[in-house]
Amino acid sequence: MTNLETPRRGALRRFKQHPVAVVSVVFLLLVVVAAVFARPLAGHDPNQIDLLAARQSPSGGHWLGTDSTGRDVFARLLFAGRVSLGVGIASAALAVIVGTLLGGIAGLLGGWADGVIMRLADVFMSFPSLVVIVVVAGILGPSVVTMVIAIGLFQWPVCGRIVRGVTLSLREQEYVLASRATGAGPLWLLRRHIIPAALPPVSVAATLAVAQAIALEATLSFLGLGVQPPAASWGNMLTDAQSLTVIRSEPWLWLSPGIAVALTVLAVNFIGDGLRDAVDPRQS
Repeated sequence: MTNLETPRRGALRRFKQHPVAVVSVVFLLLVVVAAVFARPLAGHDPNQIDLLAARQSPSGGHWLGTDSTGRDVFARLLFAGRVSLGVGIASAALAVIVGTLLGGIAGLLGGWADGVIMRLADVFMSFPSLVVIVVVAGILGPSVVTMVIAIGLFQWPVCGRIVRGVTLSLREQEYVLASRATGAGPLWLLRRHIIPAALPPVSVAATLAVAQAIALEATLSFLGLGVQPPAASWGNMLTDAQSLTVIRSEPWLWLSPGIAVALTVLAVNFIGDGLRDAVDPRQS
């Protein structure tokens, strides 16, 4: 008697056949562990100022050197990971929640509700998100909460369109029609039928949203409209490298946060590629 491969096991097997994605998962787990256990791993207070130790190159006492006020760069890098990853995950979660609800409602109700929600999605996608987020942060004031809400609200149309497409393909199925005939409402249908069916493609979109949010957070913090000092993020750590003198003579100030942003965004994108290949029915 042969054992039939379940869809979940098949997806996991295909994901394991994507070596770059597997390595990216390991790397991202290490980044998360380093951020969670930043305090015991850092060895220094990330906000402790020591002007006598300012601009020291990497050494045994300061693995990645110190910045212009004597703060340990390695400690700030670890604590900054908490902020950057937190912003990325929270923004993606907000985008997925809003997109799933609006996309599911648009697909289930159809008619004017579908038209209004999809035109709203077109409006959000027609504006350059970075420019609008900069304007919003300038009006409301820079903060982590403002940044998460602004980034999340400009990413929901991607998930919304995915969920709407899945809903349109399912709403005429017999089991969905039977549920409607027994009095099931839109929210019940979303929870029991639509969301489970849309979960694979939405998970791919969510990983890409995390990568985009991390990059946007770094950009906004670099511009001074994101995480505010003394709190550290990978973006505002790069603000210390705005002069040619620093870039040439003190590379430890910008190399570590720059590499952290680049590798983390690449890892999340590679994981998204692996998930896309794993859940693609054509791979079966």
